[in-house]
Amino acid sequence: MTARWETIGFWVAAAGLLLALAFPLSSEPAPAVTARTDLLLAIVAAAAAFALASWRTAFSALFGLVGTALGCAVTILLLRDAEIAGYADWGYWLIVLATWLGAILTSTRLAALPTGDQTARWLRDLAVPLFFGAFLIYLWEVTVRGFGVSPVLMPAPSSTATRLAVSLPVLSEDFMQTFVRSVLAGYAIGCGAGFLVAIVAYRYNFLKRGLLPLGNFVSALPIVGIAPIMVMWFGFDWQSKAAVVAVMCFFPMLVNTLAGLAVAGAMERDLMRSYAARPVQTLVKLNLPAAMPFVFNALKINSTLALIGAIVAEFFGTPTHGIGFRISIEVARMSLDMVWAEIALAAVAGMAFYGIVALAERAVTSWHPSYRN
Repeated sequence: MTARWETIGFWVAAAGLLLALAFPLSSEPAPAVTARTDLLLAIVAAAAAFALASWRTAFSALFGLVGTALGCAVTILLLRDAEIAGYADWGYWLIVLATWLGAILTSTRLAALPTGDQTARWLRDLAVPLFFGAFLIYLWEVTVRGFGVSPVLMPAPSSTATRLAVSLPVLSEDFMQTFVRSVLAGYAIGCGAGFLVAIVAYRYNFLKRGLLPLGNFVSALPIVGIAPIMVMWFGFDWQSKAAVVAVMCFFPMLVNTLAGLAVAGAMERDLMRSYAARPVQTLVKLNLPAAMPFVFNALKINSTLALIGAIVAEFFGTPTHGIGFRISIEVARMSLDMVWAEIALAAVAGMAFYGIVALAERAVTSWHPSYRN
């Protein structure tokens, strides 16, 4: 987006906030914004902040953040009125739209901030997704409550957060059952077995030719077909879920590790032979280091597959706790806020797991060209 269009956009956002004062906030009789001095001042301040953000200065992104925060605060506070929540009219949605436009332009300003060192670049790269994600949650909140969507269909993030806060003991027990016992155990078994089998298959070509087609076949099997079988074999506790996760993680690790072991070129292999290196030395000093980016690629893929597999497997038989068990039970009870609390728990756990693997990848493969400045 060019600087000219960014400037115009900020001015449009500022004008939209002020124009909203001329429209009704609700289709029901409700006090106008002009009757509330605090909200009126907040809207005017947000419009002024967006106007100041239109100038490309060192503080333009800060002014954009201030304007966005004030616009979000005003719309959230307005929803506390029973005459507005569920009956929002043009005046309210103009404030939301103007805040949305200002947030988009602010995110572009944040992404374009100059960075002098690695720490500043890291902070900028962290600020943009956090700001964007927080604003999406805000849009979810005002849309659900502004239009009066039934909690049975889509609960607001605030009600989900409240349910999450009061259900921490239950969520903690579900996390331990699904993630700590099932996911971590199955992930370690599946990835470890796939890695070891790939090393053996790379050494003996007939194994590679036989396992890869089998891997393609097994990877195409649906989870809903594997899970009941594993429950019959290993019982209703976490062992059957870990078995499902192990099956899902095995072949992505096998395929990626085999591709990584073969990435070393002929010149490098000839060099190792000229040094009279034994096959084990060639594997440890040449093939495995070259395969690490592929191995970590499989580890990152499996970090998300493992959690999905464990949750789906719990739908087919589990003790009286677990994320998948809780989701299926609460859906039957029409308690959608608890369902979304469990989904949020699974999402945070999955993101944290993926992030830990990505940090390990950066530490182990720092020599890779993708990490060079």
